[in-house]
Amino acid sequence: MTSDEPVAQPARLQGLAPLVAPHSRLLVLGSFPGATSLARQQYYAHPQNAFWRILQAIWPSSPYEIRVESYQNRIDWMLDKGIGLWDVYASCERSGSLDSAIQQPQANDLAGLVQRCPQLQVIAHNGGESFKHARLTRSLGLPVYRLPSTSPANASWSFERKLAVWREVIGLAGLV
Repeated sequence: MTSDEPVAQPARLQGLAPLVAPHSRLLVLGSFPGATSLARQQYYAHPQNAFWRILQAIWPSSPYEIRVESYQNRIDWMLDKGIGLWDVYASCERSGSLDSAIQQPQANDLAGLVQRCPQLQVIAHNGGESFKHARLTRSLGLPVYRLPSTSPANASWSFERKLAVWREVIGLAGLV
C-alpha cells in the first residue's frame, strides 16, 4: 500500500548554550536537552529529572532560596560549586525527548569549550548517549567518567544509587 501523503520529518532542534566559568573544575555533558528543557530554555527542566536534586543532595546545606527558587539562582550556585554544564550535541532532529530518537546530530565544539575553562579537571558524561563521545572527550587530555543518567527514563537506577556515583565523580574533581 502506498500513499501520496508526505512523511513528516522531525524538526531540526537547537541546543542550549554552555554554562561554564573560568574556574569550572568539572564539566558535565548531557546528550541533548529534552522537550521540556528546550521549551523553557533551561537545563534539566523536566520535574522528574534528578539532576538538580542530586546536586542539592551532595551539598545539602545550600540556602533554601538557591535550592528551589529561580533557574538563574541554581545556575549561579552550580557554577560557584565549580560545575559546568553542556551537551555533546549542538543540534539534532528528534521527535519527543528520548535519546534513542536523536537523528542527524551535530556535535558541539567541546575542545573550544575546554580551552575556556583552564581549571577543568574532569569531564563526566550524564548517560549513555553522551558517553558515546568519550573517545573524543578523552582526547582532550582530561579524565572522563560515565555518570548514570538523571533522566526519568533511567528508572532502573534508584535515586540513591545515582547519587552515590555522582558524589564519587564530583569528589574526583575535588569539589566535595
